[in-house]
Amino acid sequence: MVLTIKRVLYKIKQKFSRRGDMSLKDTWKEFYGSVFRSNYSPITGGVLLALLVILLEMWYRPWGIVGGLRNWGEWVLYGVGFLDEAPPHPLWFSSSVLDLGLILGAFLSATLAQEFGIRIPPKLEIIKGVVAGILMGIGSALAQGCNIGGFYMAIANLSAGGVAMMLGLMVGVFIGVKYLLWELEHLSSQGGVEINTRKLNPILGIIALIVLVLGTYGYFNSERENGALLGGAFLLTAGIGFVMHRSRFCIVNAFREPFLSGEATMARGVVLSILLATLGILFIKMAGIREPMVYVTPTFIWGSLIGGVIFGAAMVVAGGCGSGSLWRVGEGQVKLMIVVVFFALTNAIFRYYLDNVWEVWDKGLLGSAVYLPDIFGYGGAFIILALVIFLWYLFVDWNEKTEKFVIGL
Repeated sequence: MVLTIKRVLYKIKQKFSRRGDMSLKDTWKEFYGSVFRSNYSPITGGVLLALLVILLEMWYRPWGIVGGLRNWGEWVLYGVGFLDEAPPHPLWFSSSVLDLGLILGAFLSATLAQEFGIRIPPKLEIIKGVVAGILMGIGSALAQGCNIGGFYMAIANLSAGGVAMMLGLMVGVFIGVKYLLWELEHLSSQGGVEINTRKLNPILGIIALIVLVLGTYGYFNSERENGALLGGAFLLTAGIGFVMHRSRFCIVNAFREPFLSGEATMARGVVLSILLATLGILFIKMAGIREPMVYVTPTFIWGSLIGGVIFGAAMVVAGGCGSGSLWRVGEGQVKLMIVVVFFALTNAIFRYYLDNVWEVWDKGLLGSAVYLPDIFGYGGAFIILALVIFLWYLFVDWNEKTEKFVIGL
């Protein structure tokens, strides 16, 4: 034991001695490599993501993806005459600003690490992107949220709908993995093409940083009532995009890999992130900073469950969930750009019919809004959600060791 301590102290001494000999340039290179070029672990990514999510909800509103995509889709529908009234302007609509910030943050991360490049997929992947985008739009419309608003943030905001969508996502991912295995056996796909832009990456990174600074400054100094709020949200979601790209934080991976390979590293990161976000937002709502029913949608149980199944299967085929698709757009993935386009259009069309034609929410056809603290109190709600999350952790950890539910081997 004493020898071990001596070895550790000796290594620390060596490290600091080496640092003492380093020039300012070498110190900067080491810092730059650690922060902007090295990949963060899923645990680090999950902790940082939870912190940013909590800060965003304290600052302005909960994090979400689908509302911004629907806003973009509605502008297209308005342009072709499908909608009579113009939707809110994307640069002043909070949901859209959150998505723009995430893409910019991921783009900044990719360019600074010289990982950005235009990646054009083969034809089969393009077709899969179209189909998956359509299904993701339908599933997220039914659940009133994707894997973020309908699952991650729904649980963090103490909504029973988040638990129902979690179950749906598990079933859908299992179906999606089955399809991928079938595809490997019966279909062949040629490799895609990558347009190398690495020489331009430093310039693009500087441009992205300038856009981030000017955009944030513009929001904070605007005369609009919510300008400063949007500025903070834009900056925080850029941080989310940066963290997700650097850690490759992916909820598709967290749900898919336990079935496909048994690997559970990303799942552990997601589990920790949700648990921390839930704890933080619990205190936010207890303190009255946000209204209790924020992000508690009338989709428990059928909207969340059925939407989760559809969305879960589609996100596996797409290779990206709601947030994962956006940060992959930021690194130049053309397939995910296609996914986002059809996701946005389909969600906008389907929500139009759900809201205005079929009036499913007014009729309660897909469920009701269930805020768990109304039933169990804040302490009871947190214990129940923590137990659900912990059971997921136990499952993926056990499955990694036993490979009982691994169907990809």
